[in-house]
This record gives sequence, C-alpha cells and structure tokens, in this order.
Amino acid sequence: MTAAPPAAAREADLVRVTLEGESLTRLSPVLEADRAQAVADLLAENRFVPQGAPRKPLALRLSIQEGRLVFDIRHDDDTPLTAIVLALGPFRRLIKDYQMLVDSHILAVQEGREDRIQAIDMGRRGLHNEGAELMMTRLQGKVAIDFATARRLFTLICVLHQRIG
Repeated sequence: MTAAPPAAAREADLVRVTLEGESLTRLSPVLEADRAQAVADLLAENRFVPQGAPRKPLALRLSIQEGRLVFDIRHDDDTPLTAIVLALGPFRRLIKDYQMLVDSHILAVQEGREDRIQAIDMGRRGLHNEGAELMMTRLQGKVAIDFATARRLFTLICVLHQRIG
C-alpha cells in the first residue's frame, strides 16, 4: 500500500511511505484506519534524515522480513539510498499491548462504554509514547527523527505485525 505525497511538493524528508507485506491485505477496519492516519500524518509532517545523507525528499518502504523490521530508504525517484534492519524483539511487548488495546477499544465501542473508551485512548497514547521513545533509541545514529515521526512509525510497525485470523 502506497500513499502519495501531498499536493505541495516537499523539499525534505519523507514524501512517500509504502508498507509491504501480506498482512496488509487482512487488516481490521480499526487497524486500517490507524494505518491510513499514521501515513497521512507522516506525509503532512515528519523529520526523517538518514545519517550522512543530504536532507532531501525520500521514500520509505517499511516491512517485516524474517522477524526483522526493514527500513528500505530511497530517493524520491525510487533509487535505493540505504536499508536499515532492526531486530523486532524489543518492540514485541509493546506491539502485543497495542493489539490488546485495539481489541479492548473495539469491544468498548460495541458496548457503548464511553468511560472505558476514554481510558483505553489514554492507554494507547501512553503506549505510543513508549513505542516512540524505543523507536528513537533504536534508530539513534542511523536516522534522525523527531518524536511525532517516531510515534507514527511505531503505529505502522504495529499494523505490519498484525495478522487477522
């Protein structure tokens, strides 16, 4: 799934984000909404500068391959720039917790429990913050990112990791 850049051409950072993997064809409506929002927010505003690379428009292909998170970073014309591969292990607990919160949110919405929905949303925000901090730590020295970009990337990792049975 690919998202195109906003109408106004950008001069730096991510202008295209592609998520690759079979799990994307089987997303729940909630996860699909999370994916779409994270990609739209990334394209609207982000800071993503690979170490040693000039700050210019980039495309990101994000995937999970053999239990590893792969950042395939390219120039905006799709010419490969670099690939960063991270172990997924440090993210697994957070990803599992994220899925539990998504499932709880769906149930709370079905039951019409507004107080429960608000509590779950607060938990999701905290989980996203923890995921963003881990993302920034894991990419330190490889890619300069800001906190908002890290939060959105964490959401995309969670989406990539999910499989609907």
